[in-house]
Amino acid sequence: MGRAGCCFRGAERLVSASLVRRFRPLLLLIIAVCCGAQLGQCQVATPHCHIQKCNTDFVSLTSHLSPAVDGIHTEFCKALRSYSACTQKTAKSCRGDLIFHAAMLGISDLMSQRNCSRDGPTSSTRPEVQHEPCNYHSRTQHAHTHSHTHAHGHVHTQPVYLFCGLFGDPHLRTFKDSFQTCKVQGAWPLIDNDYLTVQVTNVPVVPGSSATATNKITIIFKPYEGCTDQRVYQAVTDNLPAAFDDGTVSSGEPIHMSVGTKGATGKVRALWISERSPGHHVELHAGYIGVTVIVRQLGRYLTMAVRIPEELAQAYDSTQDLQLCLNGCPGGERIDKAGHLPLPLSPPPLGLQLQQLRRPSYSSQTQASPYGAAQVFSVEGAKQRCREQLEVQDIYFHSCVFDLLTTGDANFTVAAYSAQKDMESLHPHQDKWRIYPRGSAHSTLHSDSQHIKQLVVLLLCILSVAL
Repeated sequence: MGRAGCCFRGAERLVSASLVRRFRPLLLLIIAVCCGAQLGQCQVATPHCHIQKCNTDFVSLTSHLSPAVDGIHTEFCKALRSYSACTQKTAKSCRGDLIFHAAMLGISDLMSQRNCSRDGPTSSTRPEVQHEPCNYHSRTQHAHTHSHTHAHGHVHTQPVYLFCGLFGDPHLRTFKDSFQTCKVQGAWPLIDNDYLTVQVTNVPVVPGSSATATNKITIIFKPYEGCTDQRVYQAVTDNLPAAFDDGTVSSGEPIHMSVGTKGATGKVRALWISERSPGHHVELHAGYIGVTVIVRQLGRYLTMAVRIPEELAQAYDSTQDLQLCLNGCPGGERIDKAGHLPLPLSPPPLGLQLQQLRRPSYSSQTQASPYGAAQVFSVEGAKQRCREQLEVQDIYFHSCVFDLLTTGDANFTVAAYSAQKDMESLHPHQDKWRIYPRGSAHSTLHSDSQHIKQLVVLLLCILSVAL
């Protein structure tokens, strides 16, 4: 099932801080389960003892529960009774197993604390999936379940998602989490497959510099039989529409899917547009192919972030191999040097500053400074300005510093911050969020911390067996 760090999702409901002492046996259970999941070692379960499956099913049944969910007490008690029934079925083969006895103790304590009766309805570990052909998640889950039912029983396989983002001068984060800074002046394809095309147009930012930024984004959702006709979305500087080129805001039949930041479920069209901030923030949702695209205008330039299923991103032929999100920028278009981003030695020329200051200006809540107003930043001044938005000095922070020194436009600070937040909302793997410049102290520390974490997990595993 899903794992986050060294524990299963929902595990915090079993051992809150105030109950650690009381539920110590169950805490040891979670540690042991995590160790086996993370390292593939520490096999403490006896042969033919299926307690690990009981643990996994319980976490699956409770991972979505929170105080905001209606009927949480009833659902939690149902899950506990299912957990108890599962352990009873495997009691004979698990008689001498440490994890089994810890689970039994934990179940008893939790039932007592939650006032759950031993008799009553239980949760089903095999929920029926509503099959919707125009809902990518439902469609793929149905296909995987059907293909595995006869050979392996009832199995749900979650699709693998990829993330790509473009912002600033411009900085590109590829599907492989490679971070690059490129020139790529003119029109370039970010994504081009059988389902989706995303193309950006970049223009020079500062005369005499190779840095460019995005002033046009074109997105083509290709026709999908039975779900939607082709739709084209196009944004340019000062025109971030909340509709497709034909004036429509949605397409296709209604489907069920999660909407909003809190994951609330509701009915939406197979393809639809959501305007979050007029003229500054638009989101495009293609539920029929599992794609989400975020487009923003910050200052004079645009940013883009996209999440797409891996199997769809790989659906292209030899004529579509020039995709920046897939393969990165060509070597001749790179500004960075294999991940290292050299900082400019001087601020924008005075002539450029005067030229930008003569442009029309306007302000908004999302802008860091008036439209096009250039400033002169020293290296320390740029770092201080970026620290106001970006606390961690990862690659987004360094990109912010680079952009301020290159352009003198403080709007790029907000662009870096927004790009980071869009990445965090769309990127499927939290452990890959942080990227540090090659050779930086943070990069070395991050690498060392990964080894330390693995060592700690192994020690906890050994301790749980000993206890």
